Amino acid sequence: MSLVLVTGGVRSGKSRFAEELAQQAGERVLYVATGQAWDEEMRQRIERHKERRPKQWGSVEVGERLCDYEPASTPYDVVLIDCLSTWLSNRLMSVEEAEWRSEAHTEALLAEAEAWLGLVQRSPQKVIAVTSEVGLGGVAMNRLGRWFADALGDVNQRAARQAETVYAVMAGIPWRIKG
Repeated sequence: MSLVLVTGGVRSGKSRFAEELAQQAGERVLYVATGQAWDEEMRQRIERHKERRPKQWGSVEVGERLCDYEPASTPYDVVLIDCLSTWLSNRLMSVEEAEWRSEAHTEALLAEAEAWLGLVQRSPQKVIAVTSEVGLGGVAMNRLGRWFADALGDVNQRAARQAETVYAVMAGIPWRIKG
């Protein structure tokens, strides 16, 4: 198992950098997409991501369930997850407002992230995971935003602890911060 975590702000270049890492790491790449087309703008964003990926890469869409694919059961050398923050957003959007920040939902999210990290640990492939860094911004103005930042901060910290290598990308420039 080899986990590489690529983090950075929105539009920092982290996905492009992760795609470059995946191309360098092996010829057989599986792209695990977490984006869901909630609206036209998001559909276009997803299409741009698809267009810039090499055509020979495999792809699978997981939406809300990060563990819906088994990395070890795929014939790929490299698995690229793009991205943990979008996966978490999808999960939070499926929770009714009255239940935002509930202990039970938060524990379930973190348990799913831990289960995914367990799959990654047992995987023979190099796994590259992209995520957004929430630790550089201010406190969100609403309850959902604060829940997102708190939960993603926990997920990112757990992933970074397990990762052999962690990169932070800022303005398109990657910095290796671990490994």
